[in-house]
This record gives sequence, structure tokens and C-alpha cells, in this order.
Amino acid sequence: MSLQTTGIHHITAFARNPQENVDFYAGVLGLRLVKKTINFDAPEVYHLYFGNETGSPGTIITFFPWPASRKGRVGGGQVGITTFAVPEGTLGFWEARLSSFKVPVTHASRFGES
Repeated sequence: MSLQTTGIHHITAFARNPQENVDFYAGVLGLRLVKKTINFDAPEVYHLYFGNETGSPGTIITFFPWPASRKGRVGGGQVGITTFAVPEGTLGFWEARLSSFKVPVTHASRFGES
């Protein structure tokens, strides 16, 4: 029997600068800051949630702002690359938008898609 997942609910990462994090994900990418809560494992740290207008599973990326954190290393069980899907025909728009904010753009194919 083959089991198939229903998808990823969300990805979580750390961010050194909370304001730069909000500026990029909300300002540049246009995601909504869905909510700000505390980190229930460390209540002195807050937790930022970005996603679509309703916070639907699969659209969420979250961050724990941690200014003193060290640069991470990709290891077992960790996400090394996060990819956002965009509507067909909009890659040119996104390339121009990212370039206008001085965000480097590279072209790649993964799983047979651009």
C-alpha cells in the first residue's frame, strides 16, 4: 500500500532581523502577515506567520526572530530550499519585481518545471 501525504502545512525558519523579514515577505513577496504569536516553547520569542489572506495550510511560512542566532547549516531532516509556486505566465512579472528590489534572480528547473 502506498501512502500519499496531503501536503505541507507550513515551513518554519529563524530570522535575525524581524523588520527585514517582514519587509521582504510582506513588502517584496506580497504575503500577508497572517498573525504574530509567541513561541510556545520559548514565550520570550515571538512567531511570525506569513501566508495567503486566509492562512490556508500549504501557504504558510513562519519565522522565529532571533537576532543573536548563528547562520544555520543544512543537515539531516532540514529544508535546504524553499520554492514558491506562482501562477502560469507570471515568471516575467516576478523576475522584474525581484530585480527592482535588487533581489538576485536565477533560472532553474526542478521536477521538470521552471
